[in-house]
Amino acid sequence: MEAIVNDITLHYERIGPRSSDGPVLLFLHEALGSIAQWKDFPSELCERLQLPGIVYERQGHGASTPLDQKRDAQYLHNYALNELPAFFNTIQEERLIVLVGHSDGGTIALLFASAHPERIAGIVTMAAHVINEPETIAGIAPAVAAYHAGKLDGLKKYHGDKTESLFYAWADIWRSEAFTHWDITREISNSSAAGLFIQGADDQYGTEKQLDLISQNYSGEHEIALLDNCGHHPHLEAKEAVIAHIEKWWSNSLEL
Repeated sequence: MEAIVNDITLHYERIGPRSSDGPVLLFLHEALGSIAQWKDFPSELCERLQLPGIVYERQGHGASTPLDQKRDAQYLHNYALNELPAFFNTIQEERLIVLVGHSDGGTIALLFASAHPERIAGIVTMAAHVINEPETIAGIAPAVAAYHAGKLDGLKKYHGDKTESLFYAWADIWRSEAFTHWDITREISNSSAAGLFIQGADDQYGTEKQLDLISQNYSGEHEIALLDNCGHHPHLEAKEAVIAHIEKWWSNSLEL
């Protein structure tokens, strides 16, 4: 399916039970992500929670319109505060939303939830960033080396001829001077929705400090989960554990 948002085409899919009652899960992918790269995690989570879902590709990703300008330090804000609200308006989605965001998608979820708390029934993040750590920058260097060596050519399967521009849009902005002191901790406190914040203990792009800062600044009832023997992709590396955490959290949230 396609949504035309401000002359930009955004590709999306609806999944899970076709129910008009209750909230809808919205899946927000990582910095180099797409619908297909979630694999079966979204459909399985929707079935387990018995909620409908929407998976969409931001501009620059997958089958959506390519990037048309250089990213700056506000690029995550632009996705969260401009593209995402316009996307909801275009597809006429009026139900409450449970945001499920990974990495960049988790950061976008936090920003959107704080800006539009009235739209949010719950928020789940995995490997979200709220500051740019030295570990984040250090983690990008091996990815750049791998890209140069052709070891990330599999990304072309998902992004086609947009792959190189997307890869360097991510790698360059996070290593830029403009992002050196990037910090959104003061911008995520305006949501009272229940939250679940997950990170792998072996995440190469961030430390447990990300979880601590989210927990300290998020004002709603929330839980955190640090998963042992897990890296940057908890929903793929520890799928059953992540789904179990979300199921328990959602059940608890409904009782609040």
